[in-house]
Amino acid sequence: VVTTYCPANNEPIASVRQASLEDYEETVKKAKEAWKVWADIPAPKRGEIVRQIGDALRQKIKVLGSLVSLEMGKIFVEGVGEVQEYVDVCDYAVGLSRMIGGPILPSERPGHALIEQWNPVGLVGIITAFNFPVAVYGWNSAIAMICGNACLWKGAPSTSLVSVAVTKIIAKVLEDNKLPGAICSLVCGGADIGTAMARDERMDLLSFTGSTKVGKEVALMVQERFGRSLLELGGNNAIIVFEDADLNLVIPSALFAAVGTAGQRCTTARRLFLHESIHDEVVAKLAKAYAQVRIGDPWDPDTLYGPLHTKEAVKMFLDAIEQAKQQGGSVVCGGKVINRPGNYVEPTIVTGLPHNAPIVHTETFAPILYVLKFKEEEDVFAWNNEVKQGLSSSIFTKDLGRIFRWLGPKGSDCGIVNVNIPTSGAEIGGAFGGEKHTGGGRESGSDSWKLYMRRSTCTINYSKDLPLAQGIKFQ
Repeated sequence: VVTTYCPANNEPIASVRQASLEDYEETVKKAKEAWKVWADIPAPKRGEIVRQIGDALRQKIKVLGSLVSLEMGKIFVEGVGEVQEYVDVCDYAVGLSRMIGGPILPSERPGHALIEQWNPVGLVGIITAFNFPVAVYGWNSAIAMICGNACLWKGAPSTSLVSVAVTKIIAKVLEDNKLPGAICSLVCGGADIGTAMARDERMDLLSFTGSTKVGKEVALMVQERFGRSLLELGGNNAIIVFEDADLNLVIPSALFAAVGTAGQRCTTARRLFLHESIHDEVVAKLAKAYAQVRIGDPWDPDTLYGPLHTKEAVKMFLDAIEQAKQQGGSVVCGGKVINRPGNYVEPTIVTGLPHNAPIVHTETFAPILYVLKFKEEEDVFAWNNEVKQGLSSSIFTKDLGRIFRWLGPKGSDCGIVNVNIPTSGAEIGGAFGGEKHTGGGRESGSDSWKLYMRRSTCTINYSKDLPLAQGIKFQ
């Protein structure tokens, strides 16, 4: 039994019984049986079920958003926004359910048709992290479902209540349509269940969101059985501000990207590169903006900044500040634990470090922004790319040539490449994910649906002859 705590006061909320390996085994069997029913339903009909799931989430958007605030610790509007993401991706998936398909290709052989057929992979295992306890499951499940897959979800143990609530909302929709609720199964559990999922050959795809360290272990376990994995791992994201940037856009963008969700997004801005000519001005304006951030209970509508998720995160924050100081950094604002109940720390700006300082290359899941000076475009583009992760990146400039160099082959090496907007706050219509140690996975929009399906190249001979490809004669 795991007790779930409120990060705003460290008071217990509820106890949730975790699954045993026997429970897991039973759940996988039921999900596999449910898939046989689900796979036979035409894709547009599956889309109709997903539409109803979106509507069910709409009806509970505020109460579910409140639960996210209570259990995860993010502010209420972000909690509601997270449920809204799930709703949006349901809408997206409904349209997609009438559009997925492969091309008819020209065959070089007369009397032959060459087509691509896409089929569901089967059972999709989905392991999600504490920081987005609703949205990441939504991205995966809505798309996986319209593709014809069943889902087995393991949420973070510290946000088990959110996992249970979401699963109950989905189960009611499925059962109201006389479909097995096991199409979207849930197993609450820790590393033992995660390991079982990674090693289980019945998991036709394993989608994992979490740290790079654990993601690497998962990837190796899945690869060992020649399974498929979709990895959404860490980010060490940079905003680059050139001398011609509009500072009216830069300050709120840097503030939201660095301070939003108390620095606990994988797309959080951790590095801010400022052209040397504007460095001091931007730091002064940003410090002033930081001083105005309204800190409080995450469920209070006026709060902009809530607590870190756990006591361990507070310790990581303090350790990173100490390392930054030891490596030559100066704390401009923040850097301390806030004296109040819960896991509150001050949003922090650190200046004076070199671009390659070890702490700058470390992703600390906390609201610490390292502000770094640069002079030349070529250097700063290289510095953006020198970290091991490759998730999100932004530049602020009005120079059209520079914008297209940034988007081009020698520009950002990230999966998300922005201009004049922050690193965080992605839309569901584009594929979300990153390169290198971020894992290479893509979720949500664009052609991410292909990851949840298997492709067959099919050749049909409708003639009475048997010509061979490449003109080969075998007689």
